[in-house]
Parts: sequence; structure tokens; C-alpha cells
Amino acid sequence: MDLLSFQRTVFGFHGCDSRVADSVLAGKAALLASDNTYDWLGSGIYFWEHSPSRALEWAQTQARRKGSKIKRPAVIGAIIQLGDCFDLLDIRYTRELAEAAAGLERRLGVQGISLPENQSVSTGDYDWLKRHRDCFVLNATIPAIGHRLGTSLQTARGVFQEGEPAFTGAGIKLKSHIQIAVRDARAIIGYFRPPTH
Repeated sequence: MDLLSFQRTVFGFHGCDSRVADSVLAGKAALLASDNTYDWLGSGIYFWEHSPSRALEWAQTQARRKGSKIKRPAVIGAIIQLGDCFDLLDIRYTRELAEAAAGLERRLGVQGISLPENQSVSTGDYDWLKRHRDCFVLNATIPAIGHRLGTSLQTARGVFQEGEPAFTGAGIKLKSHIQIAVRDARAIIGYFRPPTH
């Protein structure tokens, strides 16, 4: 794979508690990488690309969950330099990922181990909200490819069709989005408070 450095800057939006947003904007704290076994793009600091409303909706949904750390939903904007990006909107990367996953599955199979499964969280969850397999494969693949290429991949980016159809018979989903996982916090140029609507 011929890795191209993405000399491209994008705006990303992160849903969080207002205290977190205030602390980050004041320079008193940094956003932390998510390291759940079900994260859609593997480990990283998660942003919705060019979608503050989706980030806020996510934070509001989290706030309604029992025991959530989010009490007052907020959004923080970030200016992100994609840098060396594992971009799943580019077939070079999806093909590389497919090959890597097949090799990983073979290696684990020799040891009698299976790849974890993606899981639905409820009836009607066709989005596989718990992406254990995807996360496992990406967390194994991205560093291996970076090592092979002599670089550290700073970001991962993917498009996700999510939610109910936008209208009857539609292939367009209500929560479709582009997500970015920042694996190297130096890819974040700066933060800002997006306008509220």
C-alpha cells in the first residue's frame, strides 16, 4: 500500500459533559482516547466530522443512561490535521484491512481462538453498536501497517450508515456520519466552542 499523508484539515466535533468541554477549552485538560473493546474505529479520541448536531445528539443520549458521566451535554469542536490517516473511505485501505483481517483470523485459528463478534445491543439494532470484531481487527492492523511503513498512523476515518431509513424504502439512514478516531493527539491543532443552535 502506498501510504499518502493527508495534508488536509477537517473540523471534528466531540460530544461530552459541559465540564469536560470547559476544561479542555481553558487548557486545563485534554480529551482522553477511548479504549473500549467495541469502539467502531479502534482506540482513539472520537469526533464526528463536520457534524456538531450529531455529536450533541450522542451526548444527550449518553446523558439519559443510568450512571452516565455526562450530566450536561455539550460539544467541543476540534481542528484536526488528518496526517497519516487510515482512511476507510479509500478502497486502498479497506482492501488492506480485509487482507489483514483474514491473516489475523488464520493466525488466531491456529491457536484455537476466534475473532470476537460484533453485537447488537437490542432488538432492532441493525447497526451492531458494539463493534468488538471491528475494534479488535483495527487495533491489530493499524499499528502493524504503520510499523511496516515506518510511520505511526495518526488518525482513522470511516463512514457509517446508522439508524433508521430516512424515508420509506431509503438506503439513506438518519444517523449516517463520518467518524474520526485520533490516535495521536498531536493531530489536533486546536479546540473551539461551536455555535449552539
